Amino acid sequence: MADDYRPQGKTLEALDRGMKLVESVPYKVSLRWLFYRLLQEGIYSCKQDYKNKCIPTFSRARKRFWNGWNPTTLADDTREAIMRGDGFESGRSWLKDGIGFGLKCNLDYWLSQPYYVLVLFEAKAMIGQFEHYAPPFISLYPFGGDPSLAYKFKIAQDIDQAHEDKEIVLIYFGDFDPKGLQIYESAMEDISLWAGQPFEAIRAGLTLEQATGYNLPENFERPGAFQWEALEDAQAEEIITDALASYIDHEAAEQVEADEQLVTTGFRGAWEAVGFEAMATYLFGDDEDETE
Repeated sequence: MADDYRPQGKTLEALDRGMKLVESVPYKVSLRWLFYRLLQEGIYSCKQDYKNKCIPTFSRARKRFWNGWNPTTLADDTREAIMRGDGFESGRSWLKDGIGFGLKCNLDYWLSQPYYVLVLFEAKAMIGQFEHYAPPFISLYPFGGDPSLAYKFKIAQDIDQAHEDKEIVLIYFGDFDPKGLQIYESAMEDISLWAGQPFEAIRAGLTLEQATGYNLPENFERPGAFQWEALEDAQAEEIITDALASYIDHEAAEQVEADEQLVTTGFRGAWEAVGFEAMATYLFGDDEDETE
């Protein structure tokens, strides 16, 4: 499929360096993220290169499956909430009511956390980054520009379904530009209107201080503005982890994870030892004797 495609010169340099950058992080990245890396390294030189050179170069290589590139190499643009962290109150309740959901015990991480935290972010193509650096029990809400009313209403509903005894915190990450700030303000206004429970909203980045402190390049389409994708991986990790640090009890989360593994391992061992029918009878009783 790639036999008749032989990139040379700057195109070859961009593709080779681009693949190394893609492989340097443990999650999928967007083409815009990749462009910023190559722009900072001097392979591209100006904002016009994004549409005139970057998009054609990487689209062709991915279509031709050239040298490891393929249509799925870069992040797809999706906008669906990634729900995580909720589960059963205890291993006993999972054994009683949750076996039908699979053979892995899933417990409620939020019972032992000081806050109930939701992470919202503008750059929908950076889902992999937030999945990697946010604790694995925090639900994620990629925006990708202005979210729809239905999407914001879902967030409000999820807030209402959170633990009533917890303080609820929404932590948002987005671009530092007029549009990015407007997206955040508009979303918080609508969510506040619909949510039945109070919550604290925090815009954790990007800020002008972060952009200047990290010496980020300006948005190549809007001078004076800064995009989340311009952050290097270590910079994004620092902003995400620092923003969450005050609201997450990592020791409590590790204990829940250990409990999940203990219950799952014990259950699977017993299942293998006595067999499916005996375990099912032990857990659920004999169907013929059911009175409920």
